[in-house]
Amino acid sequence: MDIKAGFARYGWLAAIAVAYLYVVPYFPRIRSANELPRAYLVKAIADDHTFRIDRSVARWGATADVSPSNGHQYSNKAPGSSLLAVPAYAVVRAIAGEPSLAVTLWICRVVAGIVPMLAFLWFLWGFLARFAPDPGVRRLVVIGYALGSLAMTYSILFYSHQLGAICIATAWILALDVAEQRRGMLAMAAAGLLAGAAPLVDYQAVFAALPIAVHVVVALWRRPRAVLVRALVVATACAALPITALLAYHAVCFGSPWRTGYDASTTFAVFHQHGFLGITQLRWEAFWGSVMRIDNGLIALSPWWLLAIPGSVALWRRGDHATAAVGVSVAIIYLLFVSSINFWRGGWQIGPRYIAAMLPFLLPAIAAQLQAWRAAPVRLAVAAGLIGVGVVIYVLSSATFPYWPDSVVHPLYDVTFRLLHDGAVAPSAGSALGITGVAGILPDLAIAFGVLGIAIARVGGARGLATATGVTVAIVAAYSWIPHGGPRADAAYRTVHAAVLDL
Repeated sequence: MDIKAGFARYGWLAAIAVAYLYVVPYFPRIRSANELPRAYLVKAIADDHTFRIDRSVARWGATADVSPSNGHQYSNKAPGSSLLAVPAYAVVRAIAGEPSLAVTLWICRVVAGIVPMLAFLWFLWGFLARFAPDPGVRRLVVIGYALGSLAMTYSILFYSHQLGAICIATAWILALDVAEQRRGMLAMAAAGLLAGAAPLVDYQAVFAALPIAVHVVVALWRRPRAVLVRALVVATACAALPITALLAYHAVCFGSPWRTGYDASTTFAVFHQHGFLGITQLRWEAFWGSVMRIDNGLIALSPWWLLAIPGSVALWRRGDHATAAVGVSVAIIYLLFVSSINFWRGGWQIGPRYIAAMLPFLLPAIAAQLQAWRAAPVRLAVAAGLIGVGVVIYVLSSATFPYWPDSVVHPLYDVTFRLLHDGAVAPSAGSALGITGVAGILPDLAIAFGVLGIAIARVGGARGLATATGVTVAIVAAYSWIPHGGPRADAAYRTVHAAVLDL
């Protein structure tokens, strides 16, 4: 494949890469509780050869997600994302000396967030061909996931939720490929390694393991018994490696293989130390807030996920019962999880990040539904408009301030749109060149919205693009009818505005 043909086929992936790398939402004043302990751990391992983050805490200060244990300070996070970033950090340190905290965080974001996500998107492109043979439909689904969902936010920030989702979903896809004789036992070893790495990266990613294990075993059952046994032994042995590393980390840092950093937490002990990972009882408020509320709801911020409902029916009707069942099972598990944890809101965030691992398992259903609507241009255009809503919200928030305060009831209008109005945006390649304000992020917006527009036009033509645009604009405008503003929103905005401008 020559360069021109390759760009024509995968130009969308290059555009997503630019959109991810163009903005650098780093705001020292907010002292990101989720990112700093992970970055501190990278420095501790590479600089001090220890898991203790005492030196970074003394130098830059503690956060809410630092846990004391045996007279020392540790990150309360699963360590996998930090371990992944250590080699790149060490190389930079050897060449240029110890990186600053800002550079450290950028290295970690690229290595443990952006690069794995771009690789996963390329992998998804091939996998989704089973459900959407039309490249145009597949492109639309992948772009929606990359730019129009919480996957974007947690790929460009140094959180572990999206990396955990990538690990467990890739393990599922690889294992299925082995069961269907598309790949050999080396892929099963990689699947086991990634499945074991999922909880090493993000504890709650493990909840998807049971449905996909059942799916893989059922798929392997049609193979000779020797192949089944060998595949399971290989996968189990490889999965044991990262799980053993996680248990050893717990033992070294917190005194027991079964004691996590959350168990040692003091800031949010009232939440973390009740139930397993904070699971206590089902709460309607948690379900509604995580699914439908405008400040954090999955559907409110990315309404195109609703397409997974008819899509699951479409999969079932065409005979793909297993894939439909896995998607529904994983969704039920994670919705029950987020509805039953006492710290369900998760602080400052955009979208219910605790269920990030659920989302890849819904993509086959959505791809199948859009493929079914390929001959129904109006329905396809409306679906594309729903994807557009997610892209507007996540691209604009990432280019301004991707940490919505949990005290604001309508942060899209009270934070993101106000920041844009005031010309307060995230640092970017544009600002590095001296282009300030909204002008500095215009290339990022043009690339993100442009790649979506091209994808829609390729499946729906000019009329489909116009319809989709109208749906997107109508929904985002209708969101303005939801009550917002007031003293609390104004106070939160002043804090955010000062952080963005580093006042």
